[in-house]
Amino acid sequence: MSVAIKKRSALRVMPGFHLSLGFTLFYLGLIVLIPLSAVFLKTFTMTWPAFWDAVTSDRVVASYRLTFGASLLAALINVIFGGIVAWVLVRYRFPGKKIIDALVDLPFALPTAVAGIALTALYSSNGWIGQYLALIGIKVAFTPLGVLVALTFIGLPFVVRTVQPVLEDVERELEEAAASLGASHFQTFARVIFPAVAPSLLTGFALSFARATGEYGSVIFIAGNMPMVSEITPLFIVTKLEQYDYAGATAIAVVMLLVSFILLLTINALQAWSRKRGQAGKD
Repeated sequence: MSVAIKKRSALRVMPGFHLSLGFTLFYLGLIVLIPLSAVFLKTFTMTWPAFWDAVTSDRVVASYRLTFGASLLAALINVIFGGIVAWVLVRYRFPGKKIIDALVDLPFALPTAVAGIALTALYSSNGWIGQYLALIGIKVAFTPLGVLVALTFIGLPFVVRTVQPVLEDVERELEEAAASLGASHFQTFARVIFPAVAPSLLTGFALSFARATGEYGSVIFIAGNMPMVSEITPLFIVTKLEQYDYAGATAIAVVMLLVSFILLLTINALQAWSRKRGQAGKD
């Protein structure tokens, strides 16, 4: 009996597992599960017709469409251009590289309200960039396009910082071997580099999307907050709270939580499938 216990103890990665697991579960419950449970419990105080009316009104559905649509599109844009930025920072040397590398983290450090004010000043009709876009009939500030710009801005670092270390670990010898076998640059990228970075791209996409769906501070200034046009769901929730309609606010929050969870679960499943496929290709 004592021998079996010693063997099980030897298999443990670190001592104090039960204590560490208990502390982890307690911390997650305190920080994550209890607040989420409070949201659901408050929503359960509503009758089903009241809940359905709260989450399916025309204004709320329009805010869902804008929030999730702009978040998905912003995450896709960040996957493309964030991947390019990570590639340039890893594979090239040029003057000012460290400055550009530091600027990537600017949305992390910049307060969201400041980011929203700065973007509004840049893209308004008399702003540095907006005045030239207005000449060709493109209006950014106070439109859904402005929401997309803000969500793209705050989500870019998630993709770059997720893909960058993976690119640094990609073995150059594999690329040289592919080139020596006659592979073109596109074939080398598609068959050697992309499969290695695909899981990290999916992770960056998920992080960028998750951040965008709950973004508030950087969006409300540039969005214009026009009902049925540029009103995001987080703003609608804040409006409900200001009106002391706590049950209505939590009902909308529950819908956002469930939709976000389903999308993230799907993305994680695709990421796991991509990793298994990459591992099978290596074997």
